[in-house]
Amino acid sequence: MNNPLAATLEKTGTGDSSNEIASDIAEAIAARKLPPGTKLREEALSRLYSVSRTKIRAALLILSKDKLINIVPDKGAFVSQPSEQESRDIFAARRVIESAMVREFVAKARAADYRALEKHLKAERGALANVPSKMRSELLGDFHVLLADVVGNAVLTDIIKELVGRSSLITMLYQSERDAVCSSDEHMAFLEAAKAGDADKATDIMMRHLSHVEAALRFDGSVTEGRKNLVTALLM
Repeated sequence: MNNPLAATLEKTGTGDSSNEIASDIAEAIAARKLPPGTKLREEALSRLYSVSRTKIRAALLILSKDKLINIVPDKGAFVSQPSEQESRDIFAARRVIESAMVREFVAKARAADYRALEKHLKAERGALANVPSKMRSELLGDFHVLLADVVGNAVLTDIIKELVGRSSLITMLYQSERDAVCSSDEHMAFLEAAKAGDADKATDIMMRHLSHVEAALRFDGSVTEGRKNLVTALLM
């Protein structure tokens, strides 16, 4: 039987280290190639990366520490399915961090940065025209990472990448596809305010944007049921 996990992951490194393997799997999770709840089978990963299961276990431990997967005793490792409280905590953390990041961005962004972000927004809009699209979700999250890149603080960028990755898992589980259009509209409004040099307005738009995304989450099962069934079907 074909293994959906192996088909989903693309081996990009040499597999020599557990850190490389963990990074590769993390990228697949962030890119929505591994849906929440997917079981990460040690034997399949060992074959895919041509390494021992000891190295795979070490990679899974790294991912577990980053909250990207859950390791359940006697059952295995699974891509995280965040609870409602954890989801709300993540968005609260993003508001605290990104409010400061926005002001740094407005102070440091140059014409070339805005051109790159405007190009990114065009790609977002193009992806929205092809809903449902994996690229759409990736681009919406990448917008925030690009802002952090402009600020030029490597630690901040790493934090934003992790929070955006975890947020992507949350929206995949609990957000309807129509809310992506609102997110892209708010990205555009933010960029206009930032380009005008209005840090207060840009910050306000970003905070309202993150609050709108959180408010659109549905924890009653109305959004997730079909997706859970899909994951189940893939693993049968």
